[in-house]
Amino acid sequence: MKAVVITGVSTGIGHGAAKVLTARGFRVFGSVRKETDGQRLQEEFGSAFTPLFFDVTDEAAVRRAAETVSHSLGDEPLFGLVNNAGIAVPGPLLCLSADEIRHQLEVNVVGQMIVTQAFAPLLEARNGGRPGRIVMISSVGGRIATPFLGPYHASKFALEALSDSLRRELMPQGIDVIVIEPGAVATAIWDKADALDISRYNNTPYASALGRFKEEAIRGGRKGLSEETLGLAVHRGLTAARPRARYVVTPDRFQYLAGLALPARVLDRAIAKQLGLL
Repeated sequence: MKAVVITGVSTGIGHGAAKVLTARGFRVFGSVRKETDGQRLQEEFGSAFTPLFFDVTDEAAVRRAAETVSHSLGDEPLFGLVNNAGIAVPGPLLCLSADEIRHQLEVNVVGQMIVTQAFAPLLEARNGGRPGRIVMISSVGGRIATPFLGPYHASKFALEALSDSLRRELMPQGIDVIVIEPGAVATAIWDKADALDISRYNNTPYASALGRFKEEAIRGGRKGLSEETLGLAVHRGLTAARPRARYVVTPDRFQYLAGLALPARVLDRAIAKQLGLL
């Protein structure tokens, strides 16, 4: 049975990937931070799922998990590593603390490399077989940045660059790195966003625009793609005979492509007017 490690499987894209892969005969080792989540997912996915308990920023815990997977695999290689775990720290850049920005980058950038360094040796080809692959879950926000999610965008821009460097560095080992860039995904994260308290910014010039940004983000997110759709994209990245370096998976591909094509100043004004910043 082909084995895949997925980080952050308790909800969202990670959960969708675990659901798709276990249904298609894969063995999934999925990282969670709570015992209750591990138990819930074992009940949902059965014997095809094994929980790994770690936070991606805890290097010692990640390495212990890699040892657990290595022992379980024996002489078999790891078929794939899906770096999915991540967070979003919202707010105007001038109002966020250094600790908030640092935490965003620690989880979404440094954490991804901690996990990759720990599990990459398990992806190397063995017994004449095929080496495994790494799938990085980035975002369309790794190519286009909007107001009020600056740290998140910075982390995804960084992940895009790290993925390109890593893919080229791993060519001698034959380990491919595929980036998936999702747009809005309809998950429980939007319920959390709805409860987000932005009152700390009431006395800033951004109060009105932040309210509009929150409303539009929640409305668009709840109409987003299903987590299973992203799970299918992960499956494609892991199994395609000739995978692309990047897969864009978004409900509004035209808007995304237009954003890439527009001159920066034109895009600046369009976004600012939409949010009431001008």
